[in-house]
Amino acid sequence: MSKKVILFTLQTFSTTGGIQKMTRTLGLSLHKLAQSFKWNFELWSAYDKQEDLMEQYLPPGSFKGFGANRVNFVLKAVGGYVKPDLIILSHINLSIIGLLIKWARPGCKVWLIAHGIEVWRELSPLKKYLLRKCDKVICVSNFTMHQMIERHKVNQGVCRVLNNAVDPFMKLPFISRKPAYLMSRYNLKADSPIIFTLTRLASTEKYKGYELVIQAISVLKNQFPDIKYVLSGKYDEQEESRINDLIAELEVADHVILTGFIEEDELTDHFLMADLFVLPSRKEGFGIVFIEALACGLPVICGNADGSLDAIRNGELGSAISVDDPDELIKCIADHLKTPLTISKRKELQEQCFMHFNERDYRLKIKTLLKE
Repeated sequence: MSKKVILFTLQTFSTTGGIQKMTRTLGLSLHKLAQSFKWNFELWSAYDKQEDLMEQYLPPGSFKGFGANRVNFVLKAVGGYVKPDLIILSHINLSIIGLLIKWARPGCKVWLIAHGIEVWRELSPLKKYLLRKCDKVICVSNFTMHQMIERHKVNQGVCRVLNNAVDPFMKLPFISRKPAYLMSRYNLKADSPIIFTLTRLASTEKYKGYELVIQAISVLKNQFPDIKYVLSGKYDEQEESRINDLIAELEVADHVILTGFIEEDELTDHFLMADLFVLPSRKEGFGIVFIEALACGLPVICGNADGSLDAIRNGELGSAISVDDPDELIKCIADHLKTPLTISKRKELQEQCFMHFNERDYRLKIKTLLKE
């Protein structure tokens, strides 16, 4: 008998972020598996519109976008419109959908994807109740799984770790020279050591660690006079002001470049432009940006107290430092910069990344979970 599987999401195609990128790859993998199993698979999005669909991931018939019509989204999901055998919730904020479907169809399996800070904090009674009803809690990292078990007392038997994969449609660069147009745009010299960070810069989030990198640059500029720190990502006015004040205070205005938001089609060129990717965050659920950097052959430095460790395979693919030790970060950056990053080294990093974080293996792991 054909099975019906629905992946419920908040937003997948109309914006770009770690959860959205992960959900696109998950939708693609489930679609491929459904074709091989001859199952019926659909991805439902609460906030995307139908025209937001990126058809390289799913055919139009497998996608339903509700365009922020939350009432219609809930009514269609729980009103007998479909009768799923398995639903997968891409975010814990979809708890009400999972519980109502479980109530209406007790035999329906419910899986939840657990990412990071959204499940590391105190949860509402409704969300806690969902965790008790889930048939599987799919955690993107070992750190997140430990948080679910220790903080929320989720049964260890229902928890599984499924690391994220590199988006198979990510435009990968041909690893050669640094892109001339970016070097010109940012007025960079060919021999300048370039540190790169890509993240969200929000005044409400003070855990990403880019201010630690700016502080490190104020010391490293004495050893590397031409060092440049390219800090990219959308920022709000308050955070822009705070960062600029820090840059002025530390006298690194000639070394730090705030680019703001960068377009997706320039992302890989920014990775290729740099010599080192640094994001000493405290609260990464996994950190897709780390494997994107590695996929472009860029060495990575991350924090050692969150899900970032899974992205670098506990040190196999990158360096993890204590975010509470500024000297360790400075030394780690300096050690990387002392050894020139060759094209062959970049290609080796790229190959190692795809050995572990490719969509095919990701899909096979999902297949194993489906067969359990």
